[in-house]
Amino acid sequence: MTNRLEQLCRERGLRMSGQRRLILEILDETRDHPSVEEIYGRAVQRDPRLCMATVYRTINILAETGVLNRLELGDGRSRYEEAGGDRHEHLIDVQTGKVLEFREPRIEDLVREAAAQLGYRLVGYRLELFAQLQATGSAEPDRPNPVQPVHLTPVGRSRPLFRRNKSHGHA
Repeated sequence: MTNRLEQLCRERGLRMSGQRRLILEILDETRDHPSVEEIYGRAVQRDPRLCMATVYRTINILAETGVLNRLELGDGRSRYEEAGGDRHEHLIDVQTGKVLEFREPRIEDLVREAAAQLGYRLVGYRLELFAQLQATGSAEPDRPNPVQPVHLTPVGRSRPLFRRNKSHGHA
């Protein structure tokens, strides 16, 4: 059975060895954002002959050819996810290192507008949020505030890029 990552590799003309196929299987089964070391740890359980250098080389090739996205999530290790998936952002819990994926359409609208107001067409962006879990047990739980644009004024412009939406009752 060919998984979607193996199909992407074939489309990019990458050779399929047994060890590369095993690494692709591990990645296809992954629901987190593993580092090379974590990928190696999972793969070596299935093939003890696999060496770390093979995993490093394979992951670098997959990232360079656009099969994988390389993520820098603040823990000093590159982490990986399949490229070309649904648009999403990452929130990294700075205490546990847990990575949560989320979608917020207003973010893309906001960065697209920022690029347009600066005279550019957005072709991509990356956003990682680093956060701590809020303490629980307070008398009144914290209510999430809607995302509000901030006033950004680039050098050479006199007007803010974004104005607060007065309909939300904010100044």
